[in-house]
Amino acid sequence: MSSGPISILIVDDHAVVRAGLRALIESEAGTMHVVGEAAGGEQAVRLAAQLDPAVVLMDLRLDERDGGIDGTEATRRILAENPRTRVVVLTSHSNRGGVQRALEAGALGYVLKAGPPEELFRAIRTVATGGLTLSPEAAALFTARDAAADPLSHRELEVVRLLAEGLTNRAIAKALFLSEATVKSHLVRIYRKMDTDSRAGTIAEAHRRGLIELGGRTP
Repeated sequence: MSSGPISILIVDDHAVVRAGLRALIESEAGTMHVVGEAAGGEQAVRLAAQLDPAVVLMDLRLDERDGGIDGTEATRRILAENPRTRVVVLTSHSNRGGVQRALEAGALGYVLKAGPPEELFRAIRTVATGGLTLSPEAAALFTARDAAADPLSHRELEVVRLLAEGLTNRAIAKALFLSEATVKSHLVRIYRKMDTDSRAGTIAEAHRRGLIELGGRTP
């Protein structure tokens, strides 16, 4: 992926939606451009491998007839083949289960189609640099659970904030002068305290608790 305009693959099973998204994105000429379109999950996986887009805009509810796969599974397969690619889920629906599954599959963004264009542009720019972004409706689905009962330590807060910046365990260890094993131990405790089971889910929960802002910035 180049350092120029953000390359984008659009995945949606409605041609009119794809055309509308392409026109919208091309209005941001110079900063982002569409390199391809896919009407289904399997096609999305193939095109992502061929085109190496910086960002994939993924609809979750794809046509699964004839053995097709949905957006969540397509996200999982795309990122398994190319972890450098970032996925923004762009959907008409917002429910906790859908958001959680998308994040666990590796998506870094979750935006509603009914939202303003600037929200979509902001999501694309944020995930392109490794940050997490959720629409206000999606973020609101993550409630703080027992936050006061078992708060994070200062060190655990540092780890969470570096997670939100997209750092790997090795990079976090280097930044905090810790071993990777110690970072993993911190993550185990963080997951337990925050009742999460993935890095993306932890970042979303940290946002809900006011520990970070969307995009990985600290309050």
